[in-house]
Amino acid sequence: MSGNVLVAYGTTNGATAEIADAVAEVLNKNGLTAEALPAASVPSVEPYDAVVVGGGLYAGRWHKDARRFVRRHRDELGKRPVWFFSSGPLDPSASERTVPPVPGVQRAMTRLDARGHVTFGGCCREGAKGRVAGMILRSGKGGDYRDFAAIEAWAGDVADALTVE
Repeated sequence: MSGNVLVAYGTTNGATAEIADAVAEVLNKNGLTAEALPAASVPSVEPYDAVVVGGGLYAGRWHKDARRFVRRHRDELGKRPVWFFSSGPLDPSASERTVPPVPGVQRAMTRLDARGHVTFGGCCREGAKGRVAGMILRSGKGGDYRDFAAIEAWAGDVADALTVE
């Protein structure tokens, strides 16, 4: 495999973008050529040999940009290895157990024969935009629950799978 990998993401406040950047960095360190881009800005997946798609979770749904990306590029995604990740729980649950994909992501995984999915903890920091984010922060339930060691390990597994092919 020539190893051009797209890490496309949907995010509102940037936390999922930071996860995507970390995934791309690990893929690059493992000899692949990866770039992380906002899902809404990707005109085509044609130049890529594999794709990782990530989306923040909001009220039990993937970020709209991630959903639209998968719909828009469905035919091309079906021709290459694809992995998904979600970012969302604002508690330690994602570090304590496997959190299954939300139903919409599970359907997309089945349609595309995705290689895998993982849910990472989310992040809601002071200054986050949006009414729901404001409510979360006012209730004291914000915070950063991302586990970058787990993110890097998962990205390493993706890199291993791609370099073996």
